Amino acid sequence: MAQNESFEVTPVGFVEGRTGSTNGEWGRTRSVIRIDGDRFTTDSVAGLEEFSHLEIVFRFHLADPADLNPGVQHPRGNPDWPEVGVFSHRNWNRPNWLGVSRCRLIDVDGLDLHVEELDAVDGTPVLDIKPWFTDFGPRGEVRQAAWTTEMLGDYFASPPGA
Repeated sequence: MAQNESFEVTPVGFVEGRTGSTNGEWGRTRSVIRIDGDRFTTDSVAGLEEFSHLEIVFRFHLADPADLNPGVQHPRGNPDWPEVGVFSHRNWNRPNWLGVSRCRLIDVDGLDLHVEELDAVDGTPVLDIKPWFTDFGPRGEVRQAAWTTEMLGDYFASPPGA
């Protein structure tokens, strides 16, 4: 494989749901992943209702390529947190603008997947959908930088009025 290899992907569907703020309060936020009915039939989701959670690969379609900083930066611009590199945080300013989110599957209705706590906004292109297997979860001790716990303390809090 050449170091400068590139490839093209076509979304399998799009998110319908949350508009506005993207930095937190994703708890109980409901969305629909609407799978492309021109490319897929309900056979593509057969058996998916057996799973409680999905792993969604998507494109940060609202990110501005001019904002990409491959160097170090303070997460969310907070000088109280250490400067970290692009591969040490999960924001939308990524080299390929790809995001991964785990969400709760509420219902499968034809090609509409009703989900909760998907941290992707209305119009987000979905590149892949995978059921979450607990066997693919981390093995052994899990650790993370202390600043991430502070930063994400209310990330999955319920939105006001929810």
